[in-house]
Amino acid sequence: MIPTEKLKALGLSGNNGIHYQLGPAELTEQAVLRGQGILNDTGALCIQTGEFTGRSPNDKFIVKDAGTEGTVDWNKFNIPIEEKYFHQLKKKLLEYLGAKEEIWVRDAYACADPAHRLNIRVINENPWSNLFAYNMFLRPSERELENFEPEWHIIQAPGFRADPAVDGTRQHNFAIISFTHKTILIGGTGYTGEMKKGIFSVLNYILPHNKNVLSMHCSANMGKDGDVAVFFGLSGTGKTTLSADPNRKLIGDDEHGWTDDSVFNFEGGCYAKTIDLSEEKEPEIFQAIRPGALVENVHFFPGTTQIDFSCKDTTENTRVSYPLGFISNALEPSIGGLPKNIFFLTCDAYGVLPPVSKLTPGQAMYQFISGYTAKVAGTEAGVTEPKSTFSACFGAPFLPLHPGKYAGMLGEKMKKNKVNVWMINTGWSGGPYGIGSRMKLGYTRAMITAALDGRLDVAGYTAHPVFGMMMPDSCPGVPSEILNPRSTWADTAAYDAKSKDLAAQFVQNFEKYASGVTQEILDAAPKI
Repeated sequence: MIPTEKLKALGLSGNNGIHYQLGPAELTEQAVLRGQGILNDTGALCIQTGEFTGRSPNDKFIVKDAGTEGTVDWNKFNIPIEEKYFHQLKKKLLEYLGAKEEIWVRDAYACADPAHRLNIRVINENPWSNLFAYNMFLRPSERELENFEPEWHIIQAPGFRADPAVDGTRQHNFAIISFTHKTILIGGTGYTGEMKKGIFSVLNYILPHNKNVLSMHCSANMGKDGDVAVFFGLSGTGKTTLSADPNRKLIGDDEHGWTDDSVFNFEGGCYAKTIDLSEEKEPEIFQAIRPGALVENVHFFPGTTQIDFSCKDTTENTRVSYPLGFISNALEPSIGGLPKNIFFLTCDAYGVLPPVSKLTPGQAMYQFISGYTAKVAGTEAGVTEPKSTFSACFGAPFLPLHPGKYAGMLGEKMKKNKVNVWMINTGWSGGPYGIGSRMKLGYTRAMITAALDGRLDVAGYTAHPVFGMMMPDSCPGVPSEILNPRSTWADTAAYDAKSKDLAAQFVQNFEKYASGVTQEILDAAPKI
């Protein structure tokens, strides 16, 4: 039943045609009929998100009020906005939507664990945004919908533009979270990921702060014996690829919670990058592009509706969203047991870090807060020097609390459950980018498999002289000579210099977190 009266109570005029809880086929058809999208040759809906093809972190705000003033870690990602502007924009946004001939409304929820379920009502200006909500959030049954009460609202209108002079925003687009009013306002941007990451930010506050559940920006899978592995890593480190293992069930690819007895997915779908996608490299994602999937900002080969996955004409951040069930080995419901192994993935383009190493709890918390990877700036002519990226807890833009809070919880859970923590460098060996070579994917998979199978438990270990992590002397399926990165460099003096240089970058980056962490974490810093 359409919740008309509750929408009126929220502030919508109630004069629109309300499309409530439509399925993927209907939403896809409506988008095509309204000229908002095109079907590709496999039947997926392809749309353009417009001006914004990615998140706009400088335009994401949290309402600063009595509840958040002393709890949110106010920084360049958590930008405060006064409550009066929230009320003002909410009223304008609802008036804008109320004047539309039709709107799309969906009831959904986040968190596969029933104990932490978060009911969400999503109100959209167009059908393809509502299809994204269908794909990415969890889908209530017909019976659950009968008594559905939303705890949070997402109100999203790409066509509404704020007036920065009077609305307290930086420019015409915005994403605003009010924890007091349990509402996310999104205007001026059609990028669907703002809805997904808005709820992720909400859960990153509620779960650790109110429920003592660790929220994580990670993928997770489960073996045949029920052993769970968690993979943290920034973009380009292999998080999606390495957690997609045909011998293990996928719990989820991006957002999870860790309770006293389980790891559970926040989401009901996947939001995967499609740039340079191929059936050979990532068959599960490739085959998920079918009816019901929503593909963003791609282009077709001329004269066809076949997607050219190599095309970057609109953006490099081309994406597809689809329900978790599109993955053949997905675990549903997406709840696993306690982790036995955690992997921190980094693509170290300097060639300094070992391809596999074991971390102490202190080192794990230090590396978790650092959230390091190094990208190759090869897109600019003549630029070959790698660039370091540090993103706290592998997800700094979505963390309302101080990173030390998440790291402390991770440390407690690691110690309590005796979890192995490994750092995996999927980047360079034998020298930095331009001199060395990228670690072979087959070797990386062999290292992860050996860790999961317990075969690295019997290896001998050597401490890295600067970073301190323990490097195995042997690993099944991997040449022993590549396990110590220093020995792979022709010029060991150059390796030592680059190692100290990278260590200094770690130390400098960590200065901003030092006051909020324990001595155990501080002692795990690399030695310069």
